[in-house]
Amino acid sequence: MIETTEARLKRMLMRSWRRGTKEMDLVLGPWAEAHLAGLCADDLALYDDLLAENDQDLMAWILGNAAPPAQLAPLLSRISAYARDRLLRQG
Repeated sequence: MIETTEARLKRMLMRSWRRGTKEMDLVLGPWAEAHLAGLCADDLALYDDLLAENDQDLMAWILGNAAPPAQLAPLLSRISAYARDRLLRQG
């Protein structure tokens, strides 16, 4: 069965909010709510790949404690910038 675009976005949003660690929920959830619907097919596929990564690796990449895989680096940079800006606005 082929996943519809609507079902895919819903699945990805749910996986963004239910990661396993609260920290990653708070980074990926708001970003996904704000950006998923506007992503092109290639970026959606890349984000889907990112969702398959474990939270410890994702957090290290977002915090700059480890280098992410090259294909995920630009997307992680966008996500990190969004999370930083969001925290500063709440500050």
